[in-house]
Amino acid sequence: MFIDTHTHLFSSSFDQDIDEVIHRAIKSGVELFLLPNIDLDSIPLMHNLESKYPNNCFAMMGLHPCSIDEKWEQNLKVIKENLFSREYIAIGEIGVDLYWDKKYREEQIEAFKVQVEWAKKLEKPIVIHARESLREIFNVLDVMDDDKLSGVFHCFSGTLEDAIKINSYNNFKLGIGGVVTYKNSNLDSIIENISLDELILETDSPYLSPKPYRGKRNESSYLLHIAEKLADIYNLPLSEIERTTTKTARQLFKLPNI
Repeated sequence: MFIDTHTHLFSSSFDQDIDEVIHRAIKSGVELFLLPNIDLDSIPLMHNLESKYPNNCFAMMGLHPCSIDEKWEQNLKVIKENLFSREYIAIGEIGVDLYWDKKYREEQIEAFKVQVEWAKKLEKPIVIHARESLREIFNVLDVMDDDKLSGVFHCFSGTLEDAIKINSYNNFKLGIGGVVTYKNSNLDSIIENISLDELILETDSPYLSPKPYRGKRNESSYLLHIAEKLADIYNLPLSEIERTTTKTARQLFKLPNI
């Protein structure tokens, strides 16, 4: 089976047809869905979907950097209450985003550090959102990385040097999504220099649809197009992409064998 390691299936984009979307993905061979939290409002939506599909959907807990505002400390307390009240597969989606707004740059960095500390205490992987902020993320990890920390750089779109830097940390992987299928991304020429077992697959649905669905709503069944692109890049059968990326995802997130 394939694992979609990053999908927002609890988004309102799927309100009208979530059952069809999930069944379509399962039919295509994508059977597990990892759900990254965004803010306080997304928590009950995510929990409800996980409860409806307990063998397929697995929730994370974290505060997205774009959700950092003047109430960030208050909101982080709620995130912490949830995180330490039950099991989650990861702390995410966390990180720094300087693309949309730099107003809360320092607060984003501080919130990231706090959540990294929680991850180390719980020995859970972190799912990092890094948009125009790899330098800030690296500065934190250079100090905080140790044998208790692991995770993934979600939607990796950096340089080869960035990929090598990420691989130099204790146990961090690259999340590869629809961007790799874009002709002008140049991501294929970068990851061909990275071992396949350093990658995991994701859709980030409903965003970043791969070709041929670019510009339309993304969904987890489209993960196959990303996997097929990797098969072309590595000149391997699709079954090997499936086996390797699924094994890596299971190990990183300590997923059950279902």
